[in-house]
Order: sequence, then C-alpha cells, then structure tokens
Amino acid sequence: MRGDRGRSAEAVQLLTPEGERVPHPGYDISLTDAELRDLYRDMVLVRRLDTEATALQRQGELGLWAPCQGQEAAQVGSGLALEPQDFAYPTYRDHGVTWSRGVAPLEMLSMYRGVTNGGWDPNKHQCALPTIVIGNQVLHAVGYAMGVQLDGADSAVIAYFGDGATAEGDVNEGFVFAAHFHAPVVFFCQNNQWAISSTRDRLSDAPLFERAGGFGFPGVQVDGNDVLAVMAVTRAMLDRARAGEGPSFIEAYTYRMGAHTTSDDPTRYRHADELEVWRLRDPIERLKVFLARQGIADRHYFDTVDHEAAGLANLVRDGVRTMPDPPPAALFENVYAEPHVLLDQERRDFLAYEASFADGAHA
Repeated sequence: MRGDRGRSAEAVQLLTPEGERVPHPGYDISLTDAELRDLYRDMVLVRRLDTEATALQRQGELGLWAPCQGQEAAQVGSGLALEPQDFAYPTYRDHGVTWSRGVAPLEMLSMYRGVTNGGWDPNKHQCALPTIVIGNQVLHAVGYAMGVQLDGADSAVIAYFGDGATAEGDVNEGFVFAAHFHAPVVFFCQNNQWAISSTRDRLSDAPLFERAGGFGFPGVQVDGNDVLAVMAVTRAMLDRARAGEGPSFIEAYTYRMGAHTTSDDPTRYRHADELEVWRLRDPIERLKVFLARQGIADRHYFDTVDHEAAGLANLVRDGVRTMPDPPPAALFENVYAEPHVLLDQERRDFLAYEASFADGAHA
C-alpha cells in the first residue's frame, strides 16, 4: 500500500479525520450552524446522486459515469466558496461543483443518457459544461479569465483538474498564460492519488502545489477531505484573484474511492487495504462527527437528510428512464454560434432524407 507521499506537513486543515476543529494561522472560516448543516446535506446528496448514477450505468441506462465518491468535500467546499458572478470550469467528475452551482441532477445526467450534447446553460449557472479531453478546460478557463480582466468585471474564475492532468501540455500552457497576463483564475487540482491506473508519485517526486512557484504564482495544499479547510482556502484565493493579484494554485489532497469511470476496474491496480485507510478519512463522516459532538445536528436531522437522499435517488432513477429522445435534427444545433452555410445545407438534406420515409417506404 502506498502511504501519504506527496502530502505536505503544512497542508491546511481545520477539521481532523476524527471530527475535531483545529485552528490554522493562515486560514480560517466562520460559518453559522445552518451553513454547517447545509454543507453536510449537500455532500450527502451529492454522494447519493453519484451512487445512483453509477448503478444506472451498470444497468445500461447511462453510457458512462465518472464516480466522485470520496471527493465530496473538495468539490462542494470549493464550489460553495464561489460568488454568484464567478465562473467555474469543472471536469467530468466534478458533480459536487455543478451541484453547488445550482445545476439540476437530471441536467447533469442527460449527456450520459445520450439525449443532449451538453446538459445545462453555462451562462445561467456560471458553470461550463465538462470536457472529456483531459485538462482542456484549463485553457478555456484562462481565456475566460483574461476576458473578465479586460472587461474590468469583479469576478474570478476557477479551473478544476486532477493530478494526472498536471502532466498535460494544455494545463501547463494555461499556467504560463495566466501568470504572464496576471489572470484572475484559481487552479484547483484534486489530487485523488490515481491518474486512472498511474500513481501520483509517477508524476512528481515533489508535492504538486510546489510547481506553482516555478510559474510565478503561489500554491497551497489543503486537506481535500476537510470541507471547512477547502472552503476557507478557496475563498481566500478567489478573493485574491478578484483583487487583481493574479492566479494561484490549490492542491486538494484527497482520494478517489471508486473507479476512474465505470469502464475501469480499480481492483486490478490498487489494494483493498489502501481503501480502508482512506475510509477512515471519509469527508462526510468527518463533518457528521463534528456536527454531532458540537450539538449542531442530531439524529433527527441526519435521518431527515437520509430521507431526502432516498427521494433524490427515486427522482434520478425515474427521471433518467423517462428522458425523451431528442429529435434527430437536433444534432445540428449548437454546432456553430453563427449561421453556417454548409451546416444549413446539411440540415436541409437530412430533413429531406428523413421525410422520404414518411410513406413507410423504410419498412
């Protein structure tokens, strides 16, 4: 079993794995009891959504799914640190981020059902659609941040990616442009220890956040299973970006409990005892213990959240199975932002071909 190689002794932590609140000299956060309860609720609901989506894919109802179990604190904590005017660029695994931006569960699942090429309106939620190309969204995020800078808008951009993506040229090119143009962007790396079947220590002998210094902007490592620390650090870095102080890098040290995607078999490359170590650091249980010990939430509250999660599971199962198929001609929509002569001709040809079957000749 691999240890915690790559974890810095200075990693920001506000809540220990045992649910104990601890201070940090550089970062802190003050939340109301209601806000703390909502953090727990959001993480529980995101995990239940993730569990149901994985099951639906196994049953043939979805084409693919990328599980996020174990990474809920990193995603929900950072997603809720954003202000309404900020813009997020998530990966295909960041269901907690899109949830935090107000994207409806069935909108998240529709692309994997194959009934849409996207799923939601990015401008409505200030949240981009996920890309499958590893690291590609970093370039998009930096470009958008440069535009925000030119517009003089009071907003920041956050770009999500995994530890494996730090080896991609797109990501490093994004770092160079962001540093040179002083773009208001936060690079948020979820180091979940595995780039599919490659371990993190095959990418770098040093902690990933230390790479930021080479590009000319600050980096910080945070306990990615500590939702309070994640939120505190992300808020600070977003505030820094909005203040015109340029980009920064956050490494959320966490763990992917499930498969890379539903086409992956993690039992072929990692040991069960490694999973057991990380189960003791579960982000949801950590916050639950803290809430219970502090008298912020009781059994009735936890049962209520579990009941709500069961209702969400029913909504997801029924909603996915009853999603209507789009009309065939919908494949021509949203290809270009402006009218395109060739695409218009192809649409006309397709509609004429489709109409030729109206008399039953295709039978």
